[in-house]
Amino acid sequence: MTPLEQFLHRAEGLLARVEAILPPVAREPDFRRAFAFRWRRRAGGGAFLQPVLHASSISFDDLQHVDAQKRAIEQNTRQFVARRPANNVLLTGARGTGKSSLIKACLNGFAEQGLRLIEVDKADLADLPDIVDLVAARPERFVIFCDDLSFEEGEAGYKALKVALDGSVATQSDNVLIYATSNRRHLMPEKMSDNTGYKHGDDGELHPGEAVEEKISLSERFGVWLSFYPFRQEDYLGIVAHWLASFGCTAEQIAAARGEALQWALGRGSRSGRVAWQFAKDYAGKLGTDSEPR
Repeated sequence: MTPLEQFLHRAEGLLARVEAILPPVAREPDFRRAFAFRWRRRAGGGAFLQPVLHASSISFDDLQHVDAQKRAIEQNTRQFVARRPANNVLLTGARGTGKSSLIKACLNGFAEQGLRLIEVDKADLADLPDIVDLVAARPERFVIFCDDLSFEEGEAGYKALKVALDGSVATQSDNVLIYATSNRRHLMPEKMSDNTGYKHGDDGELHPGEAVEEKISLSERFGVWLSFYPFRQEDYLGIVAHWLASFGCTAEQIAAARGEALQWALGRGSRSGRVAWQFAKDYAGKLGTDSEPR
């Protein structure tokens, strides 16, 4: 082996060792393989977009008694995929009422028009600039999905989300929106001590203190707010009927299930869409109907 060959061999070995200790670079995935992706971090460092090959198939028609919310997010998403101005969306309110499902339905409704969904955990929100840079030059339209979002005092993700929404010297990418769900309207815990920061003028008008202003400032960066409320009994039973029908139950079987559906909800202390879906699976399964909704 010549001296040059010895040098090249040693250089290749050194490069291999260096690559082994460096965090991997985030690579652009094949956007033809899937419509939905998850942002994942490797144990040794680095992150990547993981294709979701079996995404939820829920549609707008499956979501009952949230018609106003459905119209609002569908219209906003339609504007977005048509490359018209559109807003980031915050969905808040009662648990199990369809907030996350509505975002998944948006993907299924507009995927053929170029919409893609990227789910990001709260712990990874600091990576939002990297995610946006990764997809900024793509022709598709991307919704970054943050589910069940809430923050405690001092969490790093809170500041990162504020900057990503509207607080950086760099403008938000034209092909990226953020859709988030939360049980908290302002995404932060609200405490009695916050009220001590209120001030009032000579005329008695109240002015919120800095603590309250800070908590409101994040949710105000979402252009569209959608609120969800607990379902009435008849609404809950209507959702049960929808899912039982999707599992192949007859009208007679659906009517006979009303009493058990109410008992199921009472046992769980909630008449939510999620509870209705869970009851329908249990009831239809015992009847021996189809294992998957049609």
